[in-house]
Amino acid sequence: MKKLLTAKRIKASVIVTVAVFVSAAVMVSCGRKGPASAAPPNESARVSIKRDKIRVRYDGREIFSGEISGVESGAEAKINVFRTGDAVSQVILLTPRGRGGKVRLEGTLFGGPESFPCEADRRDRGPIMVRHVSGTSRSLLNRAVYDRGRDWVFSVDAGPRASVRPLEEEPGIRQYGFEAEGGEIVLRFRPRFYQVHRGLEFFEPWTYKIWPHPVAGWISWFAFYDKVTERDIVETADTLSTVLLPFGYEYLQIDDGYQRGEGLPELWLEANAKFPRGLGFLPRYIKSKGLKPGIWTNVAFKQADFAASRPDWFVTDETGSPARGSWVEFSLDASKAEAVDAVVRPVYRGLREMGWEYFKVDALRHLRYEGYNAHAGYFEREKRSLVGAYRGYVEAIRGEIGRDFFLLGCWGIRPELIGLLDGCRIGTDGFSYAGLAQFNSWNNVVWRNDPDHIELNADRYKSTLVTSLTGSILLLTDKPELYRTEAVEPARRAAPVLWTRPGQVFDVDPSRSGELGRVGAEVSGSGSRVFDAGLQPTCDLFLLEIARPFEDWMVLGRTGESVREIQFADLGLDPGKEYFVFEFWTRRLLGSFLTSFAPGPLDPLYRSQALAIRERKPHPQVIATSRHVTCGGVDLVEAHWGDGTLSGRSLVVAGDPYDIYLTVPEGYRLEGFECPGIPDAEVKKEGLLVRVRLLPGESGTVDWSARFTNN
Repeated sequence: MKKLLTAKRIKASVIVTVAVFVSAAVMVSCGRKGPASAAPPNESARVSIKRDKIRVRYDGREIFSGEISGVESGAEAKINVFRTGDAVSQVILLTPRGRGGKVRLEGTLFGGPESFPCEADRRDRGPIMVRHVSGTSRSLLNRAVYDRGRDWVFSVDAGPRASVRPLEEEPGIRQYGFEAEGGEIVLRFRPRFYQVHRGLEFFEPWTYKIWPHPVAGWISWFAFYDKVTERDIVETADTLSTVLLPFGYEYLQIDDGYQRGEGLPELWLEANAKFPRGLGFLPRYIKSKGLKPGIWTNVAFKQADFAASRPDWFVTDETGSPARGSWVEFSLDASKAEAVDAVVRPVYRGLREMGWEYFKVDALRHLRYEGYNAHAGYFEREKRSLVGAYRGYVEAIRGEIGRDFFLLGCWGIRPELIGLLDGCRIGTDGFSYAGLAQFNSWNNVVWRNDPDHIELNADRYKSTLVTSLTGSILLLTDKPELYRTEAVEPARRAAPVLWTRPGQVFDVDPSRSGELGRVGAEVSGSGSRVFDAGLQPTCDLFLLEIARPFEDWMVLGRTGESVREIQFADLGLDPGKEYFVFEFWTRRLLGSFLTSFAPGPLDPLYRSQALAIRERKPHPQVIATSRHVTCGGVDLVEAHWGDGTLSGRSLVVAGDPYDIYLTVPEGYRLEGFECPGIPDAEVKKEGLLVRVRLLPGESGTVDWSARFTNN
């Protein structure tokens, strides 16, 4: 239903200020558990327009305050509210009075601590590209602010020139400069954006927080499958602790193969004969190596004799017998507190008490589809909520492990479990490039995306690159001896994974998330469903914007050759500026460019490119470092130019050569380089760059400085 609220005439020669205020009482930051707070209303905002001033209030807060300018004859405002089902869209249309002229808005947006600038609507031009951001985005592509803590988005529709840029931050409040100018301007406010507009019923971000730390490590599944032994885990822990832990791989997760069966708690808590020292030995040993222990579990129940003895605890068929389902066998009715207390809670309580800190819960799709959906009549007969029982199962797990340890749901998209899972494996067994574009807007807003584990095979540079640039879960799954070979190099350069937010609050490839309505009608989980992450990529550009107090730059991951010429404007950069482009894998400066650049063909070894793009300065500057594919995003703590000296601070890894690539513009000459604690830095000219190599004897932070003279 369309409802016209008001239409008022307003003067022209003014400036609009947009203001969004969020009370500290409801702010949710990137931690583990958010304070419970009242849900924001699913309703339009209150709009007041008096002469040249606009004020808008939503959820008891002023969210828009500003002025308008641009045309001599004045401007006209029309405010409308549209409802499509439960989705509310409020639009403010600003047009010049009469013909010709442009309307201009300029002002400030205020959001909560989880708000961020972004694109809210798909562009009709430019390459298909996934955007993520480490820090607060300053991209010229941004036309919106999304506030995760209250789940609203404020945007300007396509057409007029528009920009959103970060300004100062105050405790609990983020500020953004807002500008728009055009023949008409449409401001759009959408409350309950992910929950209602995106159809994620259980998305209540005011009740929970996103896991704030990198998740990188190793999983035993493809390395050993269910043949895994205690010795395998011990040897892997020994290898990871020396080879990969220094680079950010913290987790060691044992998968299927340790348990004595799938059913009552003792089958999970008492390991089989392949683990002679018992299941409790492993977390102690893993922790002794500086790693975090993770473990796989399964919601299947396969003890037929027990199910037959307690049919009242299980989903039953029309005859009253425990109903069977593929993969899950018997399905515990998690709406029965007695059943959950006896079968589910002791498993996770016991594992946590042993010291496990990362929990992967498998077969969740089968419990929902073959277990519950296929026997929906049972819940009708019992007058119980099917989805409520399903969430109840995972709520019990969450309650036992707490919010301090990571909970991964597996496998496939589980929208009913939003708010309970820290991460979700979004597709089937095997790494999925496609899923990183099909659910890009979910990552670190809804949960942490898991594209599944990575094998360091011929695609190792490509798979580690896109996982790192998207801020996803990064788990390796090779036999440990491989990590003592050169094959480990790309894995070292991809971790830790930076904390990111999506640059788009829509899915770049919507073909999968657009089918979520089918979840409630699936009765088979054998293979990917139409809404699970697929395996056919539609995108080969992954952009990570890195915003630091001392500098902003971008890294463009390129995994295909669909785009041969990259326009800087398409990346959200100022096309009027000049940029250096450095390719990380080959350690090669492509050059400095205006407007656009051609990255060239992919190297057959790397099958990808990591292109660092930095604005060209008139003085010496850092172009890249060798520690990480982000070319400084992980390791470069500071970098400053002044008084003829380029100084910086870096995080280095013991024994890992650390290269800093510097420009030496015409007229400058490098006179000396110093790094206290690391003598004998190697300085070598490489084309237009100077490479400085440090050989750190221990891990930590180092300060360095390069002195230049200017002729």
